[in-house]
Amino acid sequence: MSAPPRDRSGVTDLAALSSPDALRDVPAQELPALAAEIRDFLIEKVCASGGHLGPNLGVVELTLALHRVFDSPRDALIFDTGHQAYVHKLLTGRIADFDTLRQAGGLSGYPSGAESVHDLVENSHASTALSYADGLAKARALSCEQDRAVVAVIGDGALTGGMAFEALNNLGGAPDRPVIVVLNDNGRSYAPTTGALAQHLNLLKFGGGIEACRNVFTELGFTYFGPVDGHNTSEIETVLRRARAMGRPVVVHAMTAKGKGYAPAEQDEADCLHAVGTVDPATGHPTPGRSTGARSWTSLFGQTLAELAAERQDVVAITAAMQHPTGLHPMAEQFPERVFDVGIAEQHAVTSAAGLAMGGFHPVVAIYATFLTRAVDQVLMDVALHRLPVTFVLDRAGITGPDGPSHHGMWDLSLFSSVPGLQIAAPRDAARLRDLLHAAVDIGDGPTLLRLPKAAAGPGIEAVAHMDGLDILRRSPHRPLDVLLVPVGPLTQTALDAAAALEATGLGVTVVDPRWVIPVNPALPHLASRHRLVVSIEDNARTGGVGSALAQACRDARVTTPVTVLGLPHAFIPHGPRKELLAQAGLDGDGITHTVLEELAALSPNGTDRHLALPLWRNP
Repeated sequence: MSAPPRDRSGVTDLAALSSPDALRDVPAQELPALAAEIRDFLIEKVCASGGHLGPNLGVVELTLALHRVFDSPRDALIFDTGHQAYVHKLLTGRIADFDTLRQAGGLSGYPSGAESVHDLVENSHASTALSYADGLAKARALSCEQDRAVVAVIGDGALTGGMAFEALNNLGGAPDRPVIVVLNDNGRSYAPTTGALAQHLNLLKFGGGIEACRNVFTELGFTYFGPVDGHNTSEIETVLRRARAMGRPVVVHAMTAKGKGYAPAEQDEADCLHAVGTVDPATGHPTPGRSTGARSWTSLFGQTLAELAAERQDVVAITAAMQHPTGLHPMAEQFPERVFDVGIAEQHAVTSAAGLAMGGFHPVVAIYATFLTRAVDQVLMDVALHRLPVTFVLDRAGITGPDGPSHHGMWDLSLFSSVPGLQIAAPRDAARLRDLLHAAVDIGDGPTLLRLPKAAAGPGIEAVAHMDGLDILRRSPHRPLDVLLVPVGPLTQTALDAAAALEATGLGVTVVDPRWVIPVNPALPHLASRHRLVVSIEDNARTGGVGSALAQACRDARVTTPVTVLGLPHAFIPHGPRKELLAQAGLDGDGITHTVLEELAALSPNGTDRHLALPLWRNP
């Protein structure tokens, strides 16, 4: 349970801390009580709105010390990955905004330059802070501003990423550039940190690490301070002041506990309440709400993969520090030796999968759509070039909701549609997920990719007919073929809703699910040629996705039917509810209907160019 209300008489009030300057005036003896009040505040607000709870509870004292020692924004504070910046937001004048946390138009769950000058890096992809710090330090040196500190706060989980090691190599090799690397070591990213680095950090923490000892950081040219108690503000302050005075690259190794001070998080060994929806603050359990009874796409994938792994000994799985969020835990429980967590290292995950495929296995790489974009080169050159049988399953594809622009999986189709030999599928329902995953793993001469949304899977949608690998889901009887709707994956039901509305206006509508959306099935341009208008519908950027590929395929086949591409705008989309953001992009039933009517009116105001209806389908 959260801590009971405290007697705050004579102690600095959290609401009075409108800036870091005010924090620096707080007497040291009042800091423990202030930290406790911050935790109470975070538990109340995050449990009500949802968000990253455990990571922020673990950095309260550390963030207090950072803002007491360094002068933000003159000194640069960079948080990696950024989801532990809630305390930083509180201390930089945004306490009144927490009632809008992660709501549309409200406070972002990550640093945001639009909110505050104290947020230098809008950072929510891991392992980047040290590279930002390296570049900033170089800029400060060139500008003769080396008195302005550069501080990068990075977790031990994010430190497993390849970019972090690349940056350490550069930072440690420049002894004249002062950068303070604050290693927030809680022994985990989303899950417990794995690999040799975790073992090395544990040796430093529990094997008698001292400032003068040789370790990976000192060998790379850093001065090392630690390990220090990350929940003792005075101790951290003292070390940070010493680090700043060094005038050279320094690592401050702080030991913290994820979920510190909140019993439900401390007892939740799976993820320490890393990210939560709305929960009961007394228990940490989700608050009751309306349930459709539908399972998430992630859980359906996890169950299907575990069943597939039981049938096929060659199936292995790889994830980048997100075993539970991507649904791999059912397989990991049954076949732990065949599930590999490589840490926050998507590039390594992909090329490691290539090696597994070369060795005769079929790897299933489960990664968020927004994170696989970090490994485009590896997909292209390490997997596809070698025609290796690797299956990528992209969770959180499309609009994800409250995590905002860095987490929307809206570029995967644009980026990966250009990879030669890569076959991309988008299941419309649970049955198709099962079919397509089995089909993907059966493909042995090249890579495959399945994309899944952050949503509950809806009811099954059966085909009314089939055509050369295409599923015909709706066709208007006894009417000319006016409009062909081509939805991608979970937007299928939305397209069916629009089809019903269009039929009510007297139009003839066909809805087709290509199942495998890239490369374009040659039967699809043929079907398009029988209609007046084709409309593709996808929750990917409009540029370069399925619609663009379909339009190109129609041009190549000399099909003159115009193709209208509906998708997400060429922009960074802010955080907000998935349903509302899709509607704003015109990807709901009303938006699709409106677009079709406008396009048809522009094509033929008098309705004189209708094609003849031809018998294209065969019944199942």
